[in-house]
Amino acid sequence: MAAAAGLALLALLAAAGAERGRKVSMEYNPGWNSSSVNLLHVRAVGPEDSLHYVWSSIGAPSVLLVATRSPSSALRVNWTQLLSPSPAGAVWIDPPDSVVYSSAVVFTKLFEFSEAKPLGELFYPTYDLSEFSWDSLNHTLNHTALTAELRGVPATDPGGAFANGSLAFRVTAYEAGGRAGPLPSLLHTADSSQLEFILAGVLPRGNGSRFLLQLAAVEPAGAARRLRARSSIDDEYTPSVFQELSLVAEAPNSSCPLSFLQWKAAAYGSPSPRREDGIQCRAGGLQVANGSLPGASLLQAFFGDSLGSTCTVSVLNVSFGGEEGHVYQERRYLSWAVLLGFGEPPRDTFSPLVISITAVALGTPLAMLLLGSCLVLLAQRRRYSEYEPIN
Repeated sequence: MAAAAGLALLALLAAAGAERGRKVSMEYNPGWNSSSVNLLHVRAVGPEDSLHYVWSSIGAPSVLLVATRSPSSALRVNWTQLLSPSPAGAVWIDPPDSVVYSSAVVFTKLFEFSEAKPLGELFYPTYDLSEFSWDSLNHTLNHTALTAELRGVPATDPGGAFANGSLAFRVTAYEAGGRAGPLPSLLHTADSSQLEFILAGVLPRGNGSRFLLQLAAVEPAGAARRLRARSSIDDEYTPSVFQELSLVAEAPNSSCPLSFLQWKAAAYGSPSPRREDGIQCRAGGLQVANGSLPGASLLQAFFGDSLGSTCTVSVLNVSFGGEEGHVYQERRYLSWAVLLGFGEPPRDTFSPLVISITAVALGTPLAMLLLGSCLVLLAQRRRYSEYEPIN
């Protein structure tokens, strides 16, 4: 089932080329007038298909990704059921038989730790993101720029760490291929969207605190997630960053990805990041989770209550800090950008600047060799031309 869906998806995405444009629309809480909860539907329509991204803070912040073979497929929500203790079946795509592939990502917890103890790391009480209080996403929704930001704080904050700070997820949708402006300047296609995780103004609970974001990826039974790492040379788009990572979903007996998360191994300590604002980013071991995901209401609404038996759930930890942990300590700002999409992740190529530098570096010795040869030939020619035979 997953393999067939994957082949159908890849056929759809390859039909008109990965760089074809899409008509993108954003709708906040479709069919619901209250702003007490957040659900953002991003619909990207192509000539023969539609991609749906459903972002929500109902429970833990999460995103549902659905690819369909119909350009007229639509999201349906039973709000009464979605907000009930039993949300299974409350969210679906109409017509149901147009769906060729579905996946989801949920952001579950934020850990804070430091190496204060000589024998190991000291962990502070965990921030459970399903217990956060979230602002109305409608206040930040920009239909022209295709952006929105979900910002929240813990429902209870005894230590006051979030008194002057917040945790946010900033969403950007794309109608065509291109490259984001600010670092890390991720390359994107019309089949992807960008998510930026932002921690701003939050008071660290220890000296040299580091943070770790836990996320879980949900796939239909049979599909599996795999973590890829690719090395690259120093480039103008992400200076001093030498690694790109992708968390890809693959069908059985196939190396063709169904969907992906892709990021550079760097976070940044400034809203206008520069090279010197870089914070090291590491991905922990990918693990298959057993059982359900507490607080993942949107996922239960679409996939059903028995996530553990009908889906494959993989958990990944992404940490920020290391030797550069003092950057957040000083600036109280952390941002990490990740690309989510369908099919094969975009593959970065050498930038024009790097190509020019390489061409000059390789061409200069050759030019000097040619110039030297020409000078030798001219000198020899001149010497022979001045020679007069003696009778």
